[in-house]
Amino acid sequence: MNKGARVVVLASGSGTNAEAIFSYFKNHPLIDVVLLVCNNPEAQVLKRAQKFGIPVRVVNRNEFNDKRYMLELLSSEKVTHLVLAGFLWLIPAYLIHAFPGRIVNIHPALLPKFGGKGMYGMRVHEAVKNAGESESGITIHLVNEKYDEGKVLFQATCAVGDDDSPEQIATKVHRLEHESYPKVIEDWISN
Repeated sequence: MNKGARVVVLASGSGTNAEAIFSYFKNHPLIDVVLLVCNNPEAQVLKRAQKFGIPVRVVNRNEFNDKRYMLELLSSEKVTHLVLAGFLWLIPAYLIHAFPGRIVNIHPALLPKFGGKGMYGMRVHEAVKNAGESESGITIHLVNEKYDEGKVLFQATCAVGDDDSPEQIATKVHRLEHESYPKVIEDWISN
């Protein structure tokens, strides 16, 4: 296992996955969540981070795309791994090159289906419902320079009933996310 892994979580919204990660690694002997980077000053995830004593940095698009600014920020926290938890901006090439194989994301569907630009949140669950799928699930994958196309690390499925609404599908998928993502992150960092 990598000794002293230092993780930054990137999130844009409510932050339920981020909170599951904060909780899971709260007293972990070898993995620390050292920072939350958020691109939405109104996001609920900011309060979730505060509850766990996780430092927060809210960034605008110019700051996020500024190689020097972001790399100095991450370097100052000695960050070793980046974990996306509902972060909606495309990760710039400079970050992918600075953290090769050390950026992970979770997607609320079974990639390669229902992925790509604009496919997030309820849009994904509505697309699953509209396609008449009998199952959905989660995909945890490495991040590359395209939305949802990095190497798949883990998938888990849940049944989708004919009568399930997009909201019911979302509830099933969220359960899988919260159960699986922290453990997969731990395994990924450990290997």
